[in-house]
Amino acid sequence: MLKKQIQPLLVMALMLPGMACSNAKSTSSTPRGLYGTWAVSAQEIGGKTLPKAAFEKQQLIIHDSIYTFIAESIDKGIVKITGDKMDIYSNEGVNAGRHFTAIYKHENGILTICYNLRGDSYPEAFDTKEHPLFFLSVFNKAPAK
Repeated sequence: MLKKQIQPLLVMALMLPGMACSNAKSTSSTPRGLYGTWAVSAQEIGGKTLPKAAFEKQQLIIHDSIYTFIAESIDKGIVKITGDKMDIYSNEGVNAGRHFTAIYKHENGILTICYNLRGDSYPEAFDTKEHPLFFLSVFNKAPAK
């Protein structure tokens, strides 16, 4: 009887050190350098630069594979990153149910994303000229509060 009660405890005692030492990896494909709040510093669509008043209060917040984009309204969803490509799935807001494709680069604290608003292919360059549904945003990391 005592042997039956001790056996499960022994198994747990043997498992705990292994669980404590395991390297639990995040399931997110988002590089940690992208985590945080980003403020828009420039935007263009279809080769036309947008005025600062159009984006000066916009923010992108990324944590794990969750994004929140704050503009005139709030969009939330999932971002999946593979290499330099992004797949953005909006779950809440005016774009709910939409899938956008994009490419990105993160250099010297600047995040540049070129979106294909049609979502049928990835942009090949950070250029919106001759692509009326390509949208380019340049972000700077917002200071920590």
